Amino acid sequence: MKNLLPPQAWSLLQERQQAAARGAGEPPLFVDVRMEIESLYVGRPPGVENIPWYEYPALTPDPPAFAAAVEREAGGRQRTVVLICRSGKRSGDAARVLEAAGFTDVVNVVHGFEGDLDEAFQRSRLNGWRFDGLPWEQM
Repeated sequence: MKNLLPPQAWSLLQERQQAAARGAGEPPLFVDVRMEIESLYVGRPPGVENIPWYEYPALTPDPPAFAAAVEREAGGRQRTVVLICRSGKRSGDAARVLEAAGFTDVVNVVHGFEGDLDEAFQRSRLNGWRFDGLPWEQM
């Protein structure tokens, strides 16, 4: 598993998507592992696929089901998979599961979409996708 900061992950996504457009491989699969409601209402990077690590009301991961869902969406285990969540914790857990399931190129976005909590218990003020000024959309 590679751990990349949001700007590094964005660069990787852009470079590999451009290469794929020129016929050099497949673009990465960019996966938001947050619950669907989080992804829609808090915001998300453009082009992500939402495959939740867990969902309401259970809030309990099902690692084999998650790996199977990612494999279906990716079309195999060799495609680059880039994972993002709120802070990097869930995506890190999910990345380890994908590696154990045989995925060969897994990237975890460190600090996630909203980043770490600051002293006032607020996110997006220290680090993270939004803090870094990367593209995002919101419902």
